[in-house]
Amino acid sequence: MFLIPLDFSYEDGIPLDMKLSAEDKEEPSLAFGGQAVMEGVMIRSKKDVVVCVRQPNDQVLTKSEEIRSLSVRYRVLRLPFLRGVVALFEALYLGFKAMFFSVNVSLEEEEKLGITEIALAIILALGLALFMFSVLPFVLTTLLNLRGVVFNVVESMVRLGVLLLYVVSISLVGDIRRVFQYHGAEHKAINAFEAGVELSVVNAKNHSRFHPRCGTSFILIVILISILIFSLMPDLGYFLRLSYRIVLIPVIGAVSYEVLKLSDRYRNSGIMKVLVAPGLGLQYLTTKEPDEKMIAVALKAVKEVDKLKKTAK
Repeated sequence: MFLIPLDFSYEDGIPLDMKLSAEDKEEPSLAFGGQAVMEGVMIRSKKDVVVCVRQPNDQVLTKSEEIRSLSVRYRVLRLPFLRGVVALFEALYLGFKAMFFSVNVSLEEEEKLGITEIALAIILALGLALFMFSVLPFVLTTLLNLRGVVFNVVESMVRLGVLLLYVVSISLVGDIRRVFQYHGAEHKAINAFEAGVELSVVNAKNHSRFHPRCGTSFILIVILISILIFSLMPDLGYFLRLSYRIVLIPVIGAVSYEVLKLSDRYRNSGIMKVLVAPGLGLQYLTTKEPDEKMIAVALKAVKEVDKLKKTAK
């Protein structure tokens, strides 16, 4: 099992059959996003999630599901910081669910994964992520005998280096490269959606495979916030400092989510464009140019979500 960045920060509520007005373009929203999966794309709105996957017979299988966020059911979970924790865990849950649906669609009947295999794969993936991006950078940085803020900065650079090495390594695998192509197709479809143009393959091809509010950019925000939070924590010894890296993951995620919302609100400012530039650079690794069939799958997912949104109104 591998880890793919989630995109949970796209525009929401823009009809597909009309051009965006200047007011629409200024309206911030973090309620429309998605994820690349095996041979397909997952797109979600506030209330629905759609997964479109191209089957071995070249037909596109579509799965739609209504979702009701915990923050909708419990008002207290809409408060700042709490909403970030909820959003991240729900994004992970829906992402894993969509990924394993797509894997099973692309496998022969006798190869399909059961509940036990899926659960073990999720545990393995989360454990691998915890080790690679929390434990390993800390352990490696302690070998340099650094202290204070310098330690935290260097640790974050090591974490970023591990991330880049990981992404470059898995991108060499054929199946993973195709997932990265679907990631690019997802961005092209969303960019065409936000531009208010007709959602055709020809139009979407002309749009960028990069998106400023991609989950890849969120990773860099997490790294910066972790430097700040770890610098505020007291030095109580090796093992307690290591435990911070694990226990405070939800806190770092919640703060980073609020920063992401802020960056979305002021996304047209010059300062914010400079700050999100590194995230766009990282997308050179996590997205690849898709072919027309991949773009068609992504567009189908976007259209289906929009149709469900309109039906619910």
